[in-house]
Amino acid sequence: MARIEEFHGFNGGIQRLHGPVVCGYRSFAVDGRVIVQLDTYGSPERKIPNKVSQSIQLDVKGARELIDILLEVFPELGH
Repeated sequence: MARIEEFHGFNGGIQRLHGPVVCGYRSFAVDGRVIVQLDTYGSPERKIPNKVSQSIQLDVKGARELIDILLEVFPELGH
């Protein structure tokens, strides 16, 4: 599990589309800070299907930064 503190753009590397999985989300508060957690679940082909595979957490600062990135990459979201 990881709580994202900041984002850095990078270019290069292998660019391929990964297989589809389900992502669950939930929010909770810790010491007055709201956190959103995204959990991806393993594909049906994995040894333990539907087990949480990866988790990331964002606070409001990280969420704002991610929104900015998404609006830059997908300008049509901004209408």
